Amino acid sequence: MRPEATFIPFTAPRQPQAWLWGNARKAFLALAFFGSWHAADAQTTPKKVSDTNTPLHAMQPDYPTPYGTTKVEDVTKVLHRVHSYLDAATPARVVDKKTGKQVTDLKKLNENSAIEQGDFRLTSYEWGVTYSGMLLAGEATGDQRFTNYTTQRLNFLADLAPYYRTELQKNPKLETPMRQVLLPHALDDAGAMAAAMIKASRANVVKSDLRPLINNYLDYISNKEFRLADGTLARNRPLPNTLWLDDLFMSVPALAQMGKLTGEQRYYDDAVKQVVQFSDRMFNKEKGVYMHGWVQGMEPHPQFHWARANGWAVMTLVELLDVLPQNHPGYPKVLDQLRAHVKGLAAYQAGEGFWHQLLDRNNSYLETSATAIYAYSIARGINRGWLDKQAYGPMVLLAWNAVATKINAKGQVEGTCVGTGMAFDPAFYFYRPINVYAAHGYGPVLLAGAEVITLLKGSKYEINDSSVQFSSR
Repeated sequence: MRPEATFIPFTAPRQPQAWLWGNARKAFLALAFFGSWHAADAQTTPKKVSDTNTPLHAMQPDYPTPYGTTKVEDVTKVLHRVHSYLDAATPARVVDKKTGKQVTDLKKLNENSAIEQGDFRLTSYEWGVTYSGMLLAGEATGDQRFTNYTTQRLNFLADLAPYYRTELQKNPKLETPMRQVLLPHALDDAGAMAAAMIKASRANVVKSDLRPLINNYLDYISNKEFRLADGTLARNRPLPNTLWLDDLFMSVPALAQMGKLTGEQRYYDDAVKQVVQFSDRMFNKEKGVYMHGWVQGMEPHPQFHWARANGWAVMTLVELLDVLPQNHPGYPKVLDQLRAHVKGLAAYQAGEGFWHQLLDRNNSYLETSATAIYAYSIARGINRGWLDKQAYGPMVLLAWNAVATKINAKGQVEGTCVGTGMAFDPAFYFYRPINVYAAHGYGPVLLAGAEVITLLKGSKYEINDSSVQFSSR
């Protein structure tokens, strides 16, 4: 028989009180550390962005061009930078070729006298645009330095004219920049310079008599330039009987300004005729833009919509409407053409604010001078009441902001296509060089900045639902 089992109850060994307290403390510290680590991790881990916790529509886009921040003082700073560069880079002086010293008495010029060369020619059509731009910048900013730039140089050219007129009569082959002024042989020589001189004369800001030079220019435009049988101004290059869209600007603003200066109807009539007859041949109504060149008898006809030529065209329409009497029978046609062209141009503005070298070819480069011309022309159309500010005001500010990014620290204009002939293949336009010494960029930048200042002073815009919106008032 087995003996009966004896039950002995188990009792856990008793631990000292200090041991219990120490372990509890360790557990507490571990929990505290884990909690703090978890909280820190929560702070460093990005919060998940979703439609339910973030107003996505209010997120700031990564705009490549400043957006919604156009201010008068910033535009003015850009204009001053351009002026400072040009004032230094385009001296209005005569020097002695032997000694290099300045000739201060222009009544004592001789065969050793020469106009001092700067970065740009004082007598080119590009500088005619620049003189007009400086006048407008002076008007918009109230800063006399801009106005003085033009008056000093136009006075200079007028004072040189008598001497060089005589010298060219003695030696018709004499090489001098004054040849373009006194013996123009193309619309490029005459139109923009004449328009600037008339504007300066009408503003009474020149002391020298510009009228002989003005009359000489207008005589060339009206009586000497080649025309088609219907009176349309034309060239015989690169092919016979060719229209260059550029020639609208090289003629019409001067004709219009001469009409304003003299009151003679014939100048207005010729200006309107050129706009209508160029547009009939060269304006693509479906695209709303012009072709660069048109050759009589060419069929089929290639169309290349070069940006700067379209700039010259739209600026021509604005310049003509500026002085054309509203009761002139051609006024409604010109106004309608401006509106049709601006509507077409608006459709081709790139997201960066620029327009492409070939307007309808997005793989061609973004070009500065055309963008500046469009900014000026459309802003002026708004300021004059010809164009709707709510429709076109935002695109003007975007265009100006884009142009402003191309003015470097020296005041030079970057991204401007050099002088361009006419072609019937895309490679020609695609690969035209750009250069800070392409004079075509400076006048348009001055004009655009001045007109944008006027727009900003006379209109209100705001960021409404993240986008630029203009008030109707």
